[in-house]
Amino acid sequence: MTESKNLSPIVSVIVPCYNNGNYLAEALESVLTQTYATWECIILDDGSTDNSARVAQAYTEKDKRFSYIYQINKGVSAARNAAIKTSSGKYILPLDADDKLSPEYVTEAVKVLEKNNDIKLVYCKAELFGKKKGSWNIPAYSYKQLLIENLIFCSAVFRKNDFEKTRGYNEKMALGFEDWEFWLTFLSDTDKVFQLPGVHFYYRINKTSRNTELDIEKQKQLRAIIYSEHRDTYDKYFRMPDIIFDNYTLNNTLSGIQKSKEYLIGRIILAPIRFLMKLFK
Repeated sequence: MTESKNLSPIVSVIVPCYNNGNYLAEALESVLTQTYATWECIILDDGSTDNSARVAQAYTEKDKRFSYIYQINKGVSAARNAAIKTSSGKYILPLDADDKLSPEYVTEAVKVLEKNNDIKLVYCKAELFGKKKGSWNIPAYSYKQLLIENLIFCSAVFRKNDFEKTRGYNEKMALGFEDWEFWLTFLSDTDKVFQLPGVHFYYRINKTSRNTELDIEKQKQLRAIIYSEHRDTYDKYFRMPDIIFDNYTLNNTLSGIQKSKEYLIGRIILAPIRFLMKLFK
């Protein structure tokens, strides 16, 4: 436990919630059990029609560090932006209403940020829970790779004054990928990002979610928005001649694999299994 609440910086945990009443208590309990004491938790109800308000208000009565705000449904980006605007913390930690934190996460993240002014973002290793369990194998951070895929889940810790230098979460990203687009807005290729060595974040896998419901066309639409918002950066890292050559190389490699004996034997061996899976689908 942090010794002095007066001397420690406040961490604002931002919890947007839209009809997550079944899971919200688990998320808020993981905030309540933090070993770091000087936090506030802002629950932004984005127009829920389930029991989210009742669950949230139970926690505001349990501990005054929780607060509850209701707004008409505007999407998760707008909800995060609104909650951060009202926050009083030096540091910001977004948390989706169906995920969880380890008790030590805030303590460990603040320790790094307080000692290292040159580190702009802290995150950690993560595990899956819910419909699927196990380690979440997140690729090592690199800025160039971040342009290709999201490498950082939403629950990273950063300074509020750095957030205020951005336009916030992009409210055009209503279908998803808003975390990814924000990291590209928030970070430059010279910024330092630090991953804590321990598992401090737990990502719930549901049967359906915004990301699992994204078909290829929706993903293309969202990626097009991300590209349009960061065109200069993409053009700097991915020159068209290089992309064409990489595509040519990959196609040749794939063609070679498909013509190999090992690939053909594998297809023969797996044919009965594929038939049974199709039969009982």
